[in-house]
Amino acid sequence: MRTAEINRVTNETDIHIWVDLDGDGRESDISSGIGFLDHMLTLFSRHSGIQMSLSCEGDTWVDDHHSVEDIGISLGEAVAEAMEDRKGITRYSSYMLPMDEALVLVAVDISGRGGCYAELNFPTQKVGTFDTELVAEFMHAFAVHAGITLHIRLIAGKNSHHIAEACFKGLGRAMREAVAVDERFCEQIPSTKGVLSRE
Repeated sequence: MRTAEINRVTNETDIHIWVDLDGDGRESDISSGIGFLDHMLTLFSRHSGIQMSLSCEGDTWVDDHHSVEDIGISLGEAVAEAMEDRKGITRYSSYMLPMDEALVLVAVDISGRGGCYAELNFPTQKVGTFDTELVAEFMHAFAVHAGITLHIRLIAGKNSHHIAEACFKGLGRAMREAVAVDERFCEQIPSTKGVLSRE
């Protein structure tokens, strides 16, 4: 089974996360301490099929930044660990996700060399109490610690909630395909180098 469990404790956050790459995302239990992030992670889990149990106690009285970033780090580490040696994975995927008037392109390469290249311009600074700039912070933390090259482009959109939703759903759909095992190549590392390292 492709599962992993991560505990991350700092002076700012206390996070526990468990993931199963081969779940269906319908029974995930997510409690980040941030309502909007719970909503986004639920969407990600459902559309990726990555089952997860996540809890976070963070210093949200300061703001949401530490919790959002550290959850991105922890989720990235858990996904990387669950993929093990990455043998047989599809590796690449891209998805164009429409969400009403919003349209977002998400492309991933599970290369081992983590990086996030996002071009997102939100019309508002907040959705409710959530800072929209934290969407990119989460994506960067996740990509770097999962060892994924992640590109995100906002093609169209006027509603910040819809844009954020398209980002997380698009990431979910792209990850669903990229982490899937290709039965034709299930004993092979999908690289001419013969390795997908995190260096």
